[in-house]
Amino acid sequence: MKPVFKEVYSFDKKCYEKYSLTEDILMEHAAFAMALEIYKRVEKGSIINIIAGPGNNGADGVTLGRILLGDYVVNLYMPLGAKSQMCKLQLKRFEAVGGKVINEYKRCDCIVDAIFGSGLKRDLSDEIVSIINKLNRINALKIACDIPTGIDDNGNLRPVAFKADVTVTMGAEKLALYSDFAKDYVGEIVKADLGVSFTKYIDKCCHYVLEKDDLIKPIRKKQNSHKKTYGHLGVLVGEKEGAGIIASLSAFNYGCGLVSVVSRENIIIPYEIMKTNTISGFSALAFGMGLGNYFDDVMDDIVKLDISMVIDADMFYKEDILKFLDKKVVLTPHPKEFASLLKIVGIGEYSVDEVQKNRFELALKFSEKYPKVVLLLKGANKIIAYNKKLFIDPNGNVALAKGGSGDVLAGIIGSLLAQGFHPLKAAIHGSLAHSLAGNYEPNYALTPEKLIKRLENI
Repeated sequence: MKPVFKEVYSFDKKCYEKYSLTEDILMEHAAFAMALEIYKRVEKGSIINIIAGPGNNGADGVTLGRILLGDYVVNLYMPLGAKSQMCKLQLKRFEAVGGKVINEYKRCDCIVDAIFGSGLKRDLSDEIVSIINKLNRINALKIACDIPTGIDDNGNLRPVAFKADVTVTMGAEKLALYSDFAKDYVGEIVKADLGVSFTKYIDKCCHYVLEKDDLIKPIRKKQNSHKKTYGHLGVLVGEKEGAGIIASLSAFNYGCGLVSVVSRENIIIPYEIMKTNTISGFSALAFGMGLGNYFDDVMDDIVKLDISMVIDADMFYKEDILKFLDKKVVLTPHPKEFASLLKIVGIGEYSVDEVQKNRFELALKFSEKYPKVVLLLKGANKIIAYNKKLFIDPNGNVALAKGGSGDVLAGIIGSLLAQGFHPLKAAIHGSLAHSLAGNYEPNYALTPEKLIKRLENI
């Protein structure tokens, strides 16, 4: 689990004021970190094109050019010139060792984007948009300095962005790198330390990026046990019965000792899943997926249950959801469902596009209003919000963009709740299991059945 921050300017300032480091020292470390990535990935003697902006992000790129010059052919392109004092100083040093600034694109093996880094708050000019579009069409290794140019500090495109294979981010990882929009542009993310240990650089953190090794699976260790030791999950099956059946199979395949579907219809279910007409006797409950208007008449009875619950899909369009927001629940909306939920709870009216552009902010707002609830907002990178903290799961891929994938996720989380996981732990480890099982090739061919089967081998 890695800490991630909205901004790092305050950490840079601490380096200057507390550790007596200078801007120059931090810049040398930033440039050397980028140089190390190039030495690892690009054969010496290759051609490196560095496109540098007029400020300190550009200065990082110019400093990189000085470090690489001699081992590589370095072409420095500065379409906006050098404006900050550090950029002017680094350009003077670059030219002193024989570096030259070019005025046109040249063939290359590697492109370094150092135009604008973190802190972008406005749309790029037409000139820079044109440059970024040209760079994106070039077949070369692409490395971004700090944040790919065109991604603002909320992770949105303004309006285009450099498409990097590697992003070397300075000091600490930023939330903007983990937006849904940024996922297609950041590539591999590498953190550069800036002259002090990372533990000395950062301060207290409340947001985290989940890594593959964080996954805790529900491995059974106690031999003297039986099926009820591992929980009994109830799954409400409603109007679209397939959704509930997928969730029940997912739960059973991820360690739950017993899974029962609750249905008022004569439905066909897998032989290993039980069926009941009552909502009692469970250690956890999963509902909302494919629910329609089924069970509206017993919501008051459901809310009285003193068990953990995972709530999904159709419930986010119902006023009844308000009855569950002071309980031990995990909510798993996709962006459209989250927009509806935000309206129902009185946070505001947002379009799906507005939700996507403000995912972190809105998840935190919801978390602040309902600190007992665990929110898992689905997307290219899933966000888990709980008690003013964010946990980001970037480990999934586009293979999961299939009908039924969310039902599998609800079943996984429900299974972990039934087995005694705290709702936050169930959301974190359920999200990771779902993401890792979803890394499937070819990425268009994943189905819920295959996804459930892959839970065996994550």
